[in-house]
Amino acid sequence: MTTWQVTVERRISAPAARVWEALTDIEGSPRVISGIERVEMLSDGPFGKGTRWRETRSIFGKEATEEMWVTASEPQRRYVVESDSRGVHYTSEFALTPEGDDVTVVRLSFASETDKKSLTGTMGKFLGSIGSKAVAKSLAKDLEDVSVAAEAPA
Repeated sequence: MTTWQVTVERRISAPAARVWEALTDIEGSPRVISGIERVEMLSDGPFGKGTRWRETRSIFGKEATEEMWVTASEPQRRYVVESDSRGVHYTSEFALTPEGDDVTVVRLSFASETDKKSLTGTMGKFLGSIGSKAVAKSLAKDLEDVSVAAEAPA
């Protein structure tokens, strides 16, 4: 197995409840996160373990749609999203740490795991540092967008 991980952090001038709301409004995420083109909900009910959706993003000028699901959720503290695509298993963990009443640090850890015998695994190993930088930049932009939404006047 080949595994690589990227972690980004952002300090957001908003309480954890506002940040959580901006992060977990899956249906509204195309209005918050500029990289998301559209979302199709596959489950009903409030956000939590078991929430499932398809998310479409534009990546390097091409549309990519992935099915995602929440595997862990501790409201206003952390949640984990997983996805499988083309022989790669992805895990994203969002951890919120309040700093006082009006500041929240969000740490987003993204990991991918693939069988290194597959073409995807071989390419991933070869392009690891380039891919890691591109993923880190994309994740940082997502958190910047969340920050703008959470910090906006109510």
